[in-house]
Amino acid sequence: MKIKNYINGSFQEHDSSEWLDNYDPSIGEVYGQIPNSNQKDVEKAYAFAKAAFPSWSNTTLDHRSRILLKIADLIEANLDRLATAESRDNGKPLWLAKAVDIPRASANFRFFAQAITQFSSEAHETIGTNTMNFTLREPIGVVGCISPWNLPLYLFTWKVAPAIAAGNCVVAKPSEVTPATAYLLGEILTEVGLPAGVLNIVHGEGARVGQAIVAHPNIKAISFTGGTATGAHIARTAAPMFKKLSLELGGKNPNIIFADCDYGKMLKESIRSSFANQGQICLCGSRIYVERSIYKQFKTHFVDIVSKNKVGNPMDADTKFGALVSKSHLEKVLSYVEHARDNEGYTILYGGNQLKVTGSENGYYMQPTIIEVTDNKCRLNQEEIFGPVVTLMPFDTEEEVVSLANDVQYGLASTVWTKDIDKAMRVSKKLEAGIVWINTFLNRDLRTPFGGMKASGVGREGGLEALRFFTEPKNVCIKYN
Repeated sequence: MKIKNYINGSFQEHDSSEWLDNYDPSIGEVYGQIPNSNQKDVEKAYAFAKAAFPSWSNTTLDHRSRILLKIADLIEANLDRLATAESRDNGKPLWLAKAVDIPRASANFRFFAQAITQFSSEAHETIGTNTMNFTLREPIGVVGCISPWNLPLYLFTWKVAPAIAAGNCVVAKPSEVTPATAYLLGEILTEVGLPAGVLNIVHGEGARVGQAIVAHPNIKAISFTGGTATGAHIARTAAPMFKKLSLELGGKNPNIIFADCDYGKMLKESIRSSFANQGQICLCGSRIYVERSIYKQFKTHFVDIVSKNKVGNPMDADTKFGALVSKSHLEKVLSYVEHARDNEGYTILYGGNQLKVTGSENGYYMQPTIIEVTDNKCRLNQEEIFGPVVTLMPFDTEEEVVSLANDVQYGLASTVWTKDIDKAMRVSKKLEAGIVWINTFLNRDLRTPFGGMKASGVGREGGLEALRFFTEPKNVCIKYN
């Protein structure tokens, strides 16, 4: 696969002669090339987006909605092709891409196709003054969307769908690590007849393409999902230009298990919340706190079940855990395990090793890893690892576990397991997190706001929050006789 930029409704060569290798993480081999675009490519994409904006922003809501619905339909029709590309690019099991990633990408377009037709403004009559105020919600103009590698098409569409639904034109950068499905999306956009210039996709390194988008003086808003350090850099760059910012950043999420939980349901979901997508989801519950009275029982059962799950080639139907996304990321995750081996206060209960998978010996595979810790201030409990590594720690009281859960720089998501509704309500109110799941995990309604507190980000995505972000409110006040 030799990927090209998608600009002004067609695939185009990039300005520089530089290419990046695209790896299949399941076998550790190059299978394609990606353009390492530069500032000139971003400027070219911006110029076409700017030219397309007057017409696109003035199309009817019905027209925009119909185009987004057609995109959703074609994503569904291309499920097998897109899922195979996603699995090969990212290393995730093929069944997972088919069940979650690609259906969710279609759902994103379908949801915002419908949501834009229900997105209403407000009017306020000031009684006694003959004054009427109403609010216009106008598209911003040209906006930038930068998405990560862990859920490539899923999160790419989560940004671009509301942006174009609201009437904006977009310069978007998918991750250079997993560009395949964003590239294939270009074919779908052409087939459905999305007007040229409305959505432009520029590939390349974040330091070049991402920086050029963020620093562009006329790109008026940035929606970014990625690491906290990168988010801080974006904020420093964009703030002096007064750009609108939506930053969905890191997470170090607690999974709080009380003794009065539905034990069987909790155990099953805790496996998923710990290791879904090889732990490469910002929402994964990587810090597991278990009430002391069931701690030993949980530890035994948890290790036993995890040890029986297959790590293997993503294309195998019985694979539970696929490959990590890249060699460098695998090395980063393994370094945390080495830290645990070299320091006191850690007990590796299971895993921690790189694996050789038969037939895929050079792939980036790693055992799911469970580590018992004694100090909440340790590195493994404070830093986002973003891989198949979880820590276990017992607690005694409700107050203690809330304190432990909140004692990190992040505040994205939390999971609480208890049958006591009063306890669930008390704890959820005290947790410093943008999302709290009670007796469930990753149960998402697209109408709800998504985002975190503290170092987990700024702003909210999803539902009407996304449409509010991608529009500017304008108050119009009329005085009449």
